[in-house]
Amino acid sequence: MHLSALSSPDPSLGLLPDALQRRPKLFLVLLCLLLWLPGFFTLPATDRDEARFAQASRQMVESGDYVRIRFGEEERNKKPAGIHWLQAASVHLMEATHLGTRDMIWPYRLPSLAGALLAVLATFHWGRALVGRRAALLGSAMLASSLVLVAETHIAKTDAALLAAIVGAMGLFGQAYLRPDAFTARQAAGFWLLLGLGVLLKGPIGPMVPLLAGITLAASDREAPWLRALRPAWGIPLMIAAAAPWFIAIGLATEGRFFQQAVGGDMLSKIGSGEEKHWGPPGYYLLTFAIAAFPGAWIVLAALPNAWRDRLNPPTRFLLAWVVPSWLVFEAVQTKLPHYTLPLYPALMLLGAAWAINPMRNPPGRWWRWTGIAGLVLVATALAAAALAAPWYLERRILPAGLLAIPAAGALAYLLLRAARLRAWGRAGLLGALLAVPLYAAVLEGIAPHLAPLWIAPRLAEAVEARAPGLPADRFGITGHSEPSVLFALGQEARFLRTGTEAADFLAAGPGRVVAVGDRAEADFRRRATALALAPQEVASVTGFNYSRGRWVTLLLYRLPA
Repeated sequence: MHLSALSSPDPSLGLLPDALQRRPKLFLVLLCLLLWLPGFFTLPATDRDEARFAQASRQMVESGDYVRIRFGEEERNKKPAGIHWLQAASVHLMEATHLGTRDMIWPYRLPSLAGALLAVLATFHWGRALVGRRAALLGSAMLASSLVLVAETHIAKTDAALLAAIVGAMGLFGQAYLRPDAFTARQAAGFWLLLGLGVLLKGPIGPMVPLLAGITLAASDREAPWLRALRPAWGIPLMIAAAAPWFIAIGLATEGRFFQQAVGGDMLSKIGSGEEKHWGPPGYYLLTFAIAAFPGAWIVLAALPNAWRDRLNPPTRFLLAWVVPSWLVFEAVQTKLPHYTLPLYPALMLLGAAWAINPMRNPPGRWWRWTGIAGLVLVATALAAAALAAPWYLERRILPAGLLAIPAAGALAYLLLRAARLRAWGRAGLLGALLAVPLYAAVLEGIAPHLAPLWIAPRLAEAVEARAPGLPADRFGITGHSEPSVLFALGQEARFLRTGTEAADFLAAGPGRVVAVGDRAEADFRRRATALALAPQEVASVTGFNYSRGRWVTLLLYRLPA
């Protein structure tokens, strides 16, 4: 498999109008918007990471303190401030243009959307030198439609923005590797500044990917002319200078607690143990790849044996060095989540696309082919089944969009398999990206926002506003449901209470207070209220499904008689 641009016509691009073939970046932007905008504005803040990030950013906006990161009254010393700055800037922009407010979740998601879009465009831009223009376009479309990236665009946190920084840096690294004599000082500066941005977004993950790729390439090639082209003598100080001011400021502001908690608490706990029950066995990412990279995963799996046989070809060698060492590190870390390997997806999609449009490709082995096909069919079926089953389980009803998801999933699986039988793998890859649009739209716009039991915090805020209009957040307490979305929905001064006894004490501590008591804490609450000679009135109740804990919860709202 040779990865250079092909001169023969590519039948896969026949699916696109001529105008879009001549403007591939326009096509990618339109595809990304069609894939990602459904649900972007309508999905409420999700637990737990999104609500934590968004609330911390809102507190930055409201306090004007852009150094320290706080969630409620607590310091949040886990990740650098880069994503919070981007989210705060997004909120300021939306408020200045009167398009949104800090109380809406979607302004905090804009950096994720922008980061994902930049990552897709960067994959195409830099991928052309590695696999040719048509394969780069196909690989970028496959990346845009991958389930994990679609999910990340809807979540206000670091990973989509980090992906943009890593793809940009690795694209420049690829230029230095293939043509070190033509690599300019300006390009080298861009490489190191992007790594500095990656450090500000998620600490060492950004530099880790090119570092491991560089070590792998130097060891396998037994030379590294690209290293001189990258100009590390002044590049590394430039990367440090881009990130150091904030790290110095946060170290002084927290008296060193940030480094103690971020490194000793957050990072090392993920390496040594499955933090927050996110443990996975060795091979976890390979086993979940068919889901996370749907609908293009099966093409990537079919291409990998050929890519390995072609590893002496410099572009293939670079893409494999991008993937393999970092993948092994992620597999070795005890804490595992599907999005951790997202920075490696651009290289994987380019490898898959290059194989798919190559008329001289070697066919995949039977085991690889059937594994990929099974993954494609199972994931498509699971999405359609979830679109039907989730509303029925939560509310005993069927939503119209759930019925639409069935033919969307069926058409996707049938047409892709038909194209594969005809050996039109490039057409299958592009069809997958296009046919994912109605399937994702049905799930993200037609189903998820309308599953009321999942969105406990917004419904709780509505109930409080209906029963106690204008209630200050510091006069509201809650026990039995301590998810971060509560603070985002009701305000940072809302009090999380540990027990029903604390809830009764909170209610008795001042006039005009409202407390939400979970069903498991109600007995303790009533006993303590009786001991305090209180007669709390139940004014409302909210029942929902806490998906973070996998259980139903009922919250009863109480206040004292006027």
